[in-house]
Amino acid sequence: MKEQKVSEYIAEFLESNDIKHVFGVIGAGNAHIFDAITQRGFTEIICVHHEQAACMAIQTYYRTCGKISAALLTTGAGSTNGITGVVSAWADSIPGIIISGNENLKYVDLHKDLRMWGVQGYDSTKMVEKVTKFVKRVKEPNTILKDLQQAHAIALHGRPGPVWVDVPLNIQSTKVNVGDLEQFDSLMLEPLDLTDSLEESIDTVVNALKNAKRPVLWLGHGIRLAGGQELVKDLVEKSNIPSLITWAGIDMINSNHDLVYGRAGTYGQRCANFVVQNCDFLLCIGTRMAISQIGYEINELARDAEIVIVDIDKNELAKYSDRYKLSIHADAKEFISLLIGRLENEIWNGEKYNEWIQKCNSYRKTYPWYSTSDHPDTNGFLNSYRFINLLNDHLKDDQVIVTDMGTALLSGHQTLKIKDGQRLMTSTGLGEMGYGLPGAIGASFAKNKGEVMCLNCDGGMMMNLQELQTVVHHKLPIKLFIFNNDGYLMIKHTQNALFSGRRSGVDINSGVSCPNFTSIARAFDIPSFQIKTIEDFESVIPQVQAATGPVICEVFMDPQQPFFPKLSFVIKKDGTLISPPLEDLSPFLSREELQLNMINGLHDKSKNIYD
Repeated sequence: MKEQKVSEYIAEFLESNDIKHVFGVIGAGNAHIFDAITQRGFTEIICVHHEQAACMAIQTYYRTCGKISAALLTTGAGSTNGITGVVSAWADSIPGIIISGNENLKYVDLHKDLRMWGVQGYDSTKMVEKVTKFVKRVKEPNTILKDLQQAHAIALHGRPGPVWVDVPLNIQSTKVNVGDLEQFDSLMLEPLDLTDSLEESIDTVVNALKNAKRPVLWLGHGIRLAGGQELVKDLVEKSNIPSLITWAGIDMINSNHDLVYGRAGTYGQRCANFVVQNCDFLLCIGTRMAISQIGYEINELARDAEIVIVDIDKNELAKYSDRYKLSIHADAKEFISLLIGRLENEIWNGEKYNEWIQKCNSYRKTYPWYSTSDHPDTNGFLNSYRFINLLNDHLKDDQVIVTDMGTALLSGHQTLKIKDGQRLMTSTGLGEMGYGLPGAIGASFAKNKGEVMCLNCDGGMMMNLQELQTVVHHKLPIKLFIFNNDGYLMIKHTQNALFSGRRSGVDINSGVSCPNFTSIARAFDIPSFQIKTIEDFESVIPQVQAATGPVICEVFMDPQQPFFPKLSFVIKKDGTLISPPLEDLSPFLSREELQLNMINGLHDKSKNIYD
């Protein structure tokens, strides 16, 4: 009977599940696993230079090609380094398998009540149990296949997420007869307690739509996670309902679609925020209703509307249950499929919304996503919003874009217009600096070392700068744009608002500096460009887009450039703070203009904002 090491069964498991790429850093605690995977030859190990990067790369890998991947972490600092990426995947519901090494099981047992086990070991599974869907330390060699199969199944079951399997060093090297291996039965998966009468819920939604005069669809990334992204265009067009898309779901439908009015939120477009705040029925599908999306007070969101939420996670449905007319615990794809079917079978009069659509069109015309008056070039620098608006015309038909945080996140998600066939990805849950470059690497491997555009910033680059070597080593055609704003621009604005502009830890004069990225590019032997003016843009962008290998393009911008529009706050004369409702974005419109845009009048906070 066939006998082989546990580490070889791990390699075999990866192949049997068609996992062609995994990401990791080798150490004493996972050397057997690295060796077995390499010897088997099916799965390629992408050796990054920080475990955090490995756990970020597996996220965009899945988001790009829909196939689960794995991160290989060694014991001790190897596993702690990966935690930020794991929490990020947890926050954004991205499935992935983390396989960690640990000390010899005898030290795990002997030192179980101590802080440290053996040389570098510690209780990694205990540490991550709150931020993973499944966590297991393998204590018996014959359970390795069962544990991996269970982890893989749970990662994709219901609301997706990361899973963690910890394999002590001596277990990795132990030999097991194939006949002694335990198997996982998928029937053992805990069934989802979904809404029993989904058809009745659809009836309620359809009846509400019939009675509504100003309905809105708010569509989130949960639709793509459920495999329902191909239904989005059908839903929007068959219902003839004005639609908003969450930041994480931007690439599910063409941003230029006539019925798509943008991305509402605390950094939303004015047009989109006016649409949601004036609706009388709001149907939200596959979105967790994060604060950055709905604002700081749920009762101020779409305050004259009935709200219906469709989500796979009961806990998400419960958090604002008092505000919702109906909470539907359902798979987003199944719900949309049934709803489309009902609309097709109904004598559906979508034209009844034409007056509302015209109103939404007027918002879009009056408040475009980009305008030179709102985003002027200042102090001789190209405004980042203008840069992104111009970049829209240079994107390729199959462009994949990954952003970091700060300028790349805000200017990108407020201004990029994504067409069919293009992708846009970032970390929207944890929002960690340093995500962009590892994310671009994961997306590139998911495209068979295909081209990826990475929008990054000087501050974010410093969080995972070492991964430039991974890009160079594999000759990945990543177009890396670095917005140079002398440090942490978003925090500068926070300091302007809260501390009268006093600076601490945000720029070269207050303790933080970034390197000359042209010199960095030269050190890594990567071609580089700089953009400071519109003339530079017109000359450089075609060269960057024509490049066939990695390239760095530094975009210099005003170190004090504001990010507009945004939901801000006002400090009143008595020192109290007022955070206005979602429609009242900064820079503030005149109260007369705001009044003209609000069908049901001004909120009291907006009336008193200048008192």
